[in-house]
Amino acid sequence: MPLNPELQGRVFPPTEPYLVGREKVREFARAVFATNPINLDPEAARAAGYDDVVAPPTFAVVVQEHAIAQLLADPASGIDFSRVVHGDQRFISTRPIVAGDLLTATLTVSSVKTLGPHSIVTAQSAIADESGSPVVTAISTIVIRGED
Repeated sequence: MPLNPELQGRVFPPTEPYLVGREKVREFARAVFATNPINLDPEAARAAGYDDVVAPPTFAVVVQEHAIAQLLADPASGIDFSRVVHGDQRFISTRPIVAGDLLTATLTVSSVKTLGPHSIVTAQSAIADESGSPVVTAISTIVIRGED
């Protein structure tokens, strides 16, 4: 099944709320070699003015993954996951993610392009806190390889 060009402009429902856990932030920080004390130590984070440990900026991908999963699982998209390659990832932060945040992500497919046998899909996940205030916009571009 070819990629559905009508994906462009599609907005998926918000994800289930994701509660950012302190240990998840610490684990992620260690995995990406983030050594700032505010990423690991609640006291250092509080001394810097935060309620709890602060997630490294790329932690937003953890929340975004739930939104991208909706796109990849949708049979109407025409995306064959076995042919997907991650092309690009960007983050635009309004404020840092902090342990204790309850976040949802709403995915919008902003671009669908064809380059030869390959398709390129860019999607934005608007990540918001429980009050609906924006926290991060995560922008992913995936490439769906064409037939060999």
